[in-house]
Amino acid sequence: MPETKMLEKFTSRLAIKNATVREALAEALATFLLMLFGMGSVAQVVLGRQMFGTFLSINLGYGFGVMMGIHAAGGISGAHMNAAVTFANCVVGNLPWYKFPVYVTGQFLGSFIASASVFLMYYDALQDYTGGNLTVTGPTATAGIFATYPAPYMSVWRGFIQEFIATAVLVIGILAINDKKNAAALPGTNAFIIGLLVTAIGISLGMNTGYAINPSRDLPPRIFTAVAGWGLEVFTAGNYWWWVPVIAPTLGSVAGIFLYNLLIDFHNRPSLEPGGSDENAKKNFETLVATELQNSV
Repeated sequence: MPETKMLEKFTSRLAIKNATVREALAEALATFLLMLFGMGSVAQVVLGRQMFGTFLSINLGYGFGVMMGIHAAGGISGAHMNAAVTFANCVVGNLPWYKFPVYVTGQFLGSFIASASVFLMYYDALQDYTGGNLTVTGPTATAGIFATYPAPYMSVWRGFIQEFIATAVLVIGILAINDKKNAAALPGTNAFIIGLLVTAIGISLGMNTGYAINPSRDLPPRIFTAVAGWGLEVFTAGNYWWWVPVIAPTLGSVAGIFLYNLLIDFHNRPSLEPGGSDENAKKNFETLVATELQNSV
């Protein structure tokens, strides 16, 4: 039919052939979904004066946001949604370095647009809650809807350690969930299990620093709040806290990969030495992989 041919022509012209550009767009959409669900859940808790949710709601919001992001982009870019995860993948050679700025640009763009979207959707509630005075600290502070800030009792360096460890735990969990040589998640459940992992980190490690564990989750919304009415205090609050959610997760992600490899993966690879039990181990591993592939088809 003519209409069908016209539609095919239109879609073929819109289709992007460059794989790197497609990956950047996928990261943008995935991070947008993550942040829309995450910040939206925080907005409901804060602006609803805890009548529309609790801290658990926030943990679930970010967890399900991660799950939806993986479903949206996992088959295209891997759905990192996290500059620290992208950096660690580049360090170990899973991703070429030239793709690092591409992935991070997509993530930052998606996160920034999500911040603007939450701001627009909750604008009236923000005005009602704050009386039109957007503040970073104080009884009606709302900057924490968008970016993370440490608890008043936390020092910068203790907060740094907290974010470092929490991100290492995140990466170790992701590696374990996807490790087919170990007790990996069942086929098709990875997105859900990783979402539960993020929820668990929030439930257990979120109180002190807000568990940023992701530069792409924290820096773009912080920049947005700086230009949307909260001012430059978003960078000076918490003894210039802003750099901690950028640097600590980046280093923590590399530590997580190193620890998982050192304690698990290096010792759980099929031996390539000929003969004896090593050869049998190789054959057993190949049989296991073939069976898993056959079952997943």
